[in-house]
Amino acid sequence: MINQLYDTSLSLLTDLYQLTMAYGYWKSGKAEQEAVFNLYFRKHPFQGGFTVACGLSSVMEYLEAYALSEADLRYLRSLTGSDGQPLFEEGFLEYLRNLTFRCDVEAVPEGTVVFPNEPLLRIKGPILQCQLLETPLLNLINFQSLVATKAARMRLIAKEDSLLEFGLRRAQGPDGGMTASRAAYIGGFDATSNVLAGKLYGIPVKGTHAHSWVMSFDSELEAFETYARAMPNNVTLLVDTYDSIQGVKHAIEVGRQLRARGYELGGIRLDSGDLAYLSIEARKLLDQAGFQSTSIVASNDLDEYLMASLKTQGARIGVWGIGTKLVTAFDQPALGGVYKLAAIKNPEGTWEYKLKLSEQAVKVSTPGIQQVRRFRDEGGFVADMIYDLETPPPAEATIVDPYDFTRRRSFGTSVAYEDLLVPVFRAGQKVYQLPSIHEARRRVQEQLALFHGGVKRLVNPHTYPVGLEKQLFELKTNLILSLRAQK
Repeated sequence: MINQLYDTSLSLLTDLYQLTMAYGYWKSGKAEQEAVFNLYFRKHPFQGGFTVACGLSSVMEYLEAYALSEADLRYLRSLTGSDGQPLFEEGFLEYLRNLTFRCDVEAVPEGTVVFPNEPLLRIKGPILQCQLLETPLLNLINFQSLVATKAARMRLIAKEDSLLEFGLRRAQGPDGGMTASRAAYIGGFDATSNVLAGKLYGIPVKGTHAHSWVMSFDSELEAFETYARAMPNNVTLLVDTYDSIQGVKHAIEVGRQLRARGYELGGIRLDSGDLAYLSIEARKLLDQAGFQSTSIVASNDLDEYLMASLKTQGARIGVWGIGTKLVTAFDQPALGGVYKLAAIKNPEGTWEYKLKLSEQAVKVSTPGIQQVRRFRDEGGFVADMIYDLETPPPAEATIVDPYDFTRRRSFGTSVAYEDLLVPVFRAGQKVYQLPSIHEARRRVQEQLALFHGGVKRLVNPHTYPVGLEKQLFELKTNLILSLRAQK
């Protein structure tokens, strides 16, 4: 759907340094040299214990349509260097004109629960093409994974309650709003107020009226009655414009009128005040009046922590309307995904493994053509192993904690497993049937159900075991020692 939002080529949705490196590869004769890049993140968002991978659909649409337009080339031709001369030679622009996407792409399916340092995407192909894709792929994966994770955390707290995404008006522009609506649904939300997202993505849409509706009438009761007459099959009444308890009483009066006409009062919404107290009192009034099936909807800058607190206080909320703190991923504005070169093929046709050194251990990248193997027992998932496809794990596999080599765990042949990365493109041709948005949404919940509850805690979550396969750990260690010896 991403290409339907913009009536222009998105191939220049990248940083200039991707193009300057591509130019350098072309000038030096390296453009077609085969390379492998891994896209991953280093730390869970929201101080949590898991992350939900999201955005693969957008990635696939982007890659299928990848081609520089004549307008793109004209713009690149207009760029100049510090000497005022063209930044790129005409020959390079001609190369870009004829460029067709020819990479292999492996990815974890949307809705997969993932962990730091595990590749969400692996790109293999001509290094120039791999390099041009760094920024757009990170852009398409980072934010959607961030919002899907936030939504999944809220779903865990809501349990069987309904979750409605109300964030479009507070989102960072139209694209931020559309992206957030999609990711929130995959993460576990039931519906959105965003009508365009409903149209393009097939997400259920929900909505009723605002305070301005009530304020436009001489009385709250008149406003409720008029709305119920106009739309009797969609009546959720916002009761806190003036006095919430009185508003509930007015809603009950209108509910009786609806029932006499063969309709039911769907819900009342509280958007301010003490939501725990007001929802408890509203529930009493509704139940006493015979409206046990009428939902109480709550909004007002909610997040997973406030939801958990309200539940602890006994709030009688059955539907949660979440806006700002979901679509802006309020307490962490970015996932922090990275895209690192992991291997490059030399002229002899042999893979040379690469890593980035750093004074910070967490920023030292892992070399290799990586795959992730997830082990499980009868109780669910127990550990993940990152391994190199060129040196597959032995029958008795051992994982090593990359930050504490004394922490190891072995798995015999009787332990069940699945490899997470699946082929998506082969030589630029799509080979993967993308599951629907509804299937991706189900996958999140199915995955989370198989993890220990400690991983899903909001505060001080348990650290799920993820390690490097022993051969890959040793290869990485030796490569680090070799590079440090060259200083």
